Amino acid sequence: MRAPSGSRYDQQGRNGQGGRFGWLGELAVALPLVVVGVLAVSVIGMIVAAVMDAGPASADSDLFFEDPVADLVFSLLGIAIGIPIVMGVARLLGRRPAGTLSSVVGRLRWRWLGWCAAVGFPLMIVQIGLLIAWTWDSEPLSASGDGGFPGWPYFLLSMAVILALVPFQAAAEEYVFRGWLVQVIGRAVRSPWPAIVVASLLFALAHGFGELSGFLLLFYSAMWWGWLVIRTGGLEAVIVLHTANNLLAFGLSAGFGALDDSSTAADAPWQALVLELVFAPLYCLVVAKLAERRGVERVSP
Repeated sequence: MRAPSGSRYDQQGRNGQGGRFGWLGELAVALPLVVVGVLAVSVIGMIVAAVMDAGPASADSDLFFEDPVADLVFSLLGIAIGIPIVMGVARLLGRRPAGTLSSVVGRLRWRWLGWCAAVGFPLMIVQIGLLIAWTWDSEPLSASGDGGFPGWPYFLLSMAVILALVPFQAAAEEYVFRGWLVQVIGRAVRSPWPAIVVASLLFALAHGFGELSGFLLLFYSAMWWGWLVIRTGGLEAVIVLHTANNLLAFGLSAGFGALDDSSTAADAPWQALVLELVFAPLYCLVVAKLAERRGVERVSP
């Protein structure tokens, strides 16, 4: 059952199904399933590493495999599994089309996603380029890796894995935090902002505890992205930017032999936060204006 026509993205769960407190059932089922899914993929990775005798040489290592690329495969799959989980919960418990997590029209709008990519990828390249130039003298990228290019065969293998799996990993985080969670909370509140704030806070916390600048960067970005989802009626714009960020970050790590670096965006330096203060609203406002000009659906047709 679809939500009534004219419903915002956060109101897609308001389809009259599941009763007044049905959203609590979705939360009670989906959140444990996501945790179990991540743990299940991790356990499978540990088993495969043990059977193949491919575990890390150091007992203190945080990796499952000695080879960082193999470890990356299971790390990305462990997050990507969130997509079928929240889609299944929305369909079975929310009793609404799973595609309503993608957008108000019930599917990913691929043409619109392409327009977002045309804006997001160049902006992300400029942002990361500025960050590298700003922080190079104090903490060069090669400092966290083996100090150099790993060779073309290994680099190309790394990039193949990154290009194949990172889009699903980035999309999964959007489907869970900017998608399903916002719609579940949207079943109980009228304004989209409580859902955006809660989802943004959980998104920042999910990346772990690192630097204060990293936490603020994640929360600030997530707030803008949450606004953009409501403004454009779907996840396409934020999936694009998240994917662009992660592709470039993992690609640079692969090029500098630093795929075994366990740091996350939560460890971002203050320079990254300063740049994000500019680039997050720049992207969101440009894309929102583009969506308005192109007549992108903001509410259910």
